[in-house]
Amino acid sequence: MIEAATERDLPEIRALLERLHLPLAGVDEHLPTMIVARDGEQIVGTAALEMYADGALLRSVAVEPHLQGRQLGHQLTDAALQMASNRGVTAVFLLTTTAERFFPRFGFEAIGREQVPPSVRASVEFQSACPASAIVMRKQLR
Repeated sequence: MIEAATERDLPEIRALLERLHLPLAGVDEHLPTMIVARDGEQIVGTAALEMYADGALLRSVAVEPHLQGRQLGHQLTDAALQMASNRGVTAVFLLTTTAERFFPRFGFEAIGREQVPPSVRASVEFQSACPASAIVMRKQLR
């Protein structure tokens, strides 16, 4: 089941992100646009959007390793993109060091950092959480 994250989910979300070596910086601040996948009471996946004036940043798409390959990452990504569309976002950006082959199936394309709007580039992800070697990708929604 995929649903909105709650404050009580944050410790489990942080633990999942830590296990998968994903950035924790800014996670708490984006709870209103965070979703989780549950298996019973356990959180087995998560994704979040950071909303900015010029677009959204898709971050923290994570699935428990024993459940990877079962479309859960697809469902989380689809749900996050639907949330972005429902909020009138025109472009979604992401940074990745490991999943550059996963996101093109959703319409993401690799772009240069200079093509990212200033409001998104000012995010913690761009400024410090992700290495400069991370690949930047964009999906146009409208």
